[in-house]
Amino acid sequence: MENFSISTLDILIVVAYMGLIIWWALRHGKSSDSQSYFLAGRSMPWWVVGLSLFAASISSTTLIGQSGDAYHTGLAVFNYNLAGGILVMVFFALFLLPLYIKSRIFTIPEFLEKRFDSRSRYYFSAICIVGNIFLDAAGALYAAALIIKLVVPEADLHLIIFIFALLCASYTIPGGLSSAINAELIQAVILILGSCMLSFFCFKQGGDYFAELLRRDDLLVSLIRPMDDNATPWLGLIVGMPITGLYFWANNQTLVQRVLSSKTIDEGRRGVLFAGVLTLLTLFIIAIPGVIARHLFPGLEKPDMVYPNMVMQLIPTGLLGIMLAALLSALTSTLSAILNSTSTLFTMDFYAKMKPQASSRQLVMTGKITSCVIIIIAALWAPQIGKFGSLLKYYQEMLSYLAPPIVATFLLGVFTRRVNGRGAFIGLLFGLAIAVLTYTFKDLIFGRLHFLLIVPFLFLGSAAITYGASLCFAPPAEEQLRTTTFRPSDLRQELQRAYRQPWYTNYFNYAALLVVGVMAVYLWLW
Repeated sequence: MENFSISTLDILIVVAYMGLIIWWALRHGKSSDSQSYFLAGRSMPWWVVGLSLFAASISSTTLIGQSGDAYHTGLAVFNYNLAGGILVMVFFALFLLPLYIKSRIFTIPEFLEKRFDSRSRYYFSAICIVGNIFLDAAGALYAAALIIKLVVPEADLHLIIFIFALLCASYTIPGGLSSAINAELIQAVILILGSCMLSFFCFKQGGDYFAELLRRDDLLVSLIRPMDDNATPWLGLIVGMPITGLYFWANNQTLVQRVLSSKTIDEGRRGVLFAGVLTLLTLFIIAIPGVIARHLFPGLEKPDMVYPNMVMQLIPTGLLGIMLAALLSALTSTLSAILNSTSTLFTMDFYAKMKPQASSRQLVMTGKITSCVIIIIAALWAPQIGKFGSLLKYYQEMLSYLAPPIVATFLLGVFTRRVNGRGAFIGLLFGLAIAVLTYTFKDLIFGRLHFLLIVPFLFLGSAAITYGASLCFAPPAEEQLRTTTFRPSDLRQELQRAYRQPWYTNYFNYAALLVVGVMAVYLWLW
């Protein structure tokens, strides 16, 4: 591993930043009752929701993984932010978000119970908890350790992970979602400014290289790849990424919890679309710098070291401390979001169901204890992630097997009225069994087929089983469908209401602009 030095000034900046984050978050923490602790009192405006959503989504997978993948395979990795990101966010804001907020849910699995039954809720909540600990929380800790190891190479990896976990837990556990969101406001601003600064130095030294790639129509700067491409075959953009993207943006408690904290449905929608705009900007502050790094730092063997190398070698003294603070912002915001969302899942989906008479004070205390257990388990597992080669490969491949059955159940539940609780639970169980068999015998069943092209088989198989099994049992009761299923008449009423308002308050206009922006990027980097 390549080692770098850091000045005393930069160290002081990083320490001051971490101290500021902890103080600010604790100052704005709320833990008086379960509504305040887990959902920040459902009082957040759109810009807070958007910044918080963006900060929580820029995880180690995005920052470290995407830049590393762009270094090795080019800009095709940004498709996860386009076909599997922004377009999915528009769909989520228009069709799914209103149902979530109208249902007054604390957790996404709770929505499954309202639409189906408690079995689906327990199943999905358990899957989310396991995924949050072993994919997300452990990934954030591992990424933070990689960065600190660059600065202090003699430090023990396990010790770094433990210290970083302690720092995040110090404000997230006492203050709940309100602490996490208020910390994320600062973290989002620092992250955006720091990433823009890194992009400036990156383009300054390697902009000509990127321009030359564009002139040559090099495959590295192409988003649409041939079917035999190892990174993202073009068909995967259509049949694979939207499904994994729906799981990440619309079924992921860590992100959706920020939207559930919004004051109104419209505030939540605007917040999601604002996060979409910020996500579009990551093309210039994460993906393209990763490609330019091929020219600046040729021969890097480990993908996860690309972004840390850019930070340590391109940023001058004084500014390096700010950039390291920005990098740590992405990781601390992700980890605090995961801690709070996972404790919410356990407390509201398991503890509150087992002890329905529990007071708000008991629920909050259970959430705090759960967060402690989660961070310990994640810290113990984090060192194992290095065996997977790349954070992005580790995350996306696991997601491609877990997501399809869950997304199929949600979409069938929202857009059809015939699917019932028994059918949904049977579909989820069979979907999990199919996913495990596929993962175990992938080469035997699908050969060398790209994992994005396996996703639709898992999705359609789970959907067919769910719908077929539902036909064997009675239709769901009407009260289960009232606030949990999409009705075209609701959308027509929303359109009429929205277009009676001034154009600048109409979120449909902003959704359309986002879609146009995505199309423009595809035309530019075809």
